[in-house]
Amino acid sequence: MNDSISMDVAAKVVEKLAEHVTDVVLCPGSRNSPLAYALLARRDLTVHVRIDERSAAFTALGLARVQRRHVAVVMTSGTAVANTLPAMVEAHMSHTPLAVVSADRPERLHGTGASQTIWQQGIFGRYARTQQVATLDDVPQLDFTEDQVHVNVALDTPLVPDALPEPAGAPRRVGPGRLGTPPIWVDHGAVDVDLGRDTLVIAGDEAWEVPGLEHVPTIAEPTAPTPFHQVHPLAARFFAQSEVAISHDGGDFAASTKPEQVVVVGHPTLHRDVMALLADPDIEVIGVSRTETFTGRPTRRGSRVNATGQPSDTWLKICEAAGDVGAQTVRDALADEQYGFTGLHVAAAVADTLGVGDTLVLGSSNPVRDASFVGLPFDGVSTYSARGAAGIDGTVSQAVGVALATQVLHPADIRAPRTVALMGDLTFLHDINGLLIGPDEPRPGNLTIVVANDDGGGIFETLEPGADNLRRDFERAFGTAHGVGVDKLAQAYGAAYRRAESIPELLEALMDEEAEPITVIEAPTTRATRRALAERLRR
Repeated sequence: MNDSISMDVAAKVVEKLAEHVTDVVLCPGSRNSPLAYALLARRDLTVHVRIDERSAAFTALGLARVQRRHVAVVMTSGTAVANTLPAMVEAHMSHTPLAVVSADRPERLHGTGASQTIWQQGIFGRYARTQQVATLDDVPQLDFTEDQVHVNVALDTPLVPDALPEPAGAPRRVGPGRLGTPPIWVDHGAVDVDLGRDTLVIAGDEAWEVPGLEHVPTIAEPTAPTPFHQVHPLAARFFAQSEVAISHDGGDFAASTKPEQVVVVGHPTLHRDVMALLADPDIEVIGVSRTETFTGRPTRRGSRVNATGQPSDTWLKICEAAGDVGAQTVRDALADEQYGFTGLHVAAAVADTLGVGDTLVLGSSNPVRDASFVGLPFDGVSTYSARGAAGIDGTVSQAVGVALATQVLHPADIRAPRTVALMGDLTFLHDINGLLIGPDEPRPGNLTIVVANDDGGGIFETLEPGADNLRRDFERAFGTAHGVGVDKLAQAYGAAYRRAESIPELLEALMDEEAEPITVIEAPTTRATRRALAERLRR
């Protein structure tokens, strides 16, 4: 392959890419040099450069969550490609469009011990099929109709042109939505739902406002739409019982609280008590999904509902009362000084300072659950969380990508819309490289990262490993205290830093209208009381 062919292949791949993406995250490398030159010559693409392929892929994923179309991440050959697997898994599980464009060595060099050469074809397994490009004739066959795309481009030396390529493409402004192909939804047809039966909706990630279910009591996870009759997730313990005593509006009464049917919309994952309802043999489960994923084992499935009947006043009253008890339980626990300053308190402070137009990114583990307990979702707040594979991977990078994509939607604003990311310390440390943004790269203009730092794995305090009889090995294997100075990390990565040791201090920091473009707020919390706090909420 001579110089012109190598550069021509890269230029054609990038030209095809520009039909489907507006943003590309580029990682430096030698084998992908022709792709880098072609990308930087495009006036219709925004290029973000990152040195860490893993963070780059999650930055692309964050951009794609907001844009709702493919965002590409481009890297050199070898383990650079393998570093994008975690983001591709999350993209696949959350049905988020993502394109990995990897450079590769020619076929003749495979199996010869050539440097940075691994078997890249099929590297993503079931999560994305590989489309191989070796010649110009392969480029027209590239297919972006699937959500997850892997384009593997074999490039031979020489890898640099004699002169920089001429600019190509025209600047453009594109709103959210797919380019070239429509959204990939699966239509499972309509399912009949008699709302005259006592019905509860459980709305998880990927949920949407399903016509016909607007007035049904709903337990909604933070990334779901805000329901009209929102029921607190702690109420799930009421619904698991056949009959409970309820006090409401000054009266006491015994009520049959177990729903006859539960309609699951999207992909709920957060609360064990909520998920237990789906395993109750006395409750019929109806699944409503626009993807191949159905949570639980629904007896009937669809993508739309044919709703008949109406929820009874008694059922609405029961659901409202149960939800009120759940919400009051959280408020009482937050006011009880014996628990100190916990991650739940941090989530409450974040929730109290959210306003219409804000964007919220929630780390997996405790933060997304705490946010649910303090009342999210909120109407007018766009909320994102990695609930596909539900890992803590790449949360900082995704928050950066979400903030970047969000501010592009408001080019006329004097200051970028606010994005707040709430995460634990292990999640923050796991992806600190997400803050590594070069001086010439597009940067978030109004991103606040709140780190609820309990010096380790607070969520394990509430799970089985946190039991008293297992404490001997807990700290080393699960607590994993680290003692890292978050302030020093923020300084090293060029982010502003604030420390908040109480709810008033955290509220003050969150409401600071003069905050820097990227601010890290560390909230030192305790996990010593998390198990007791969780038990109180369950009771």
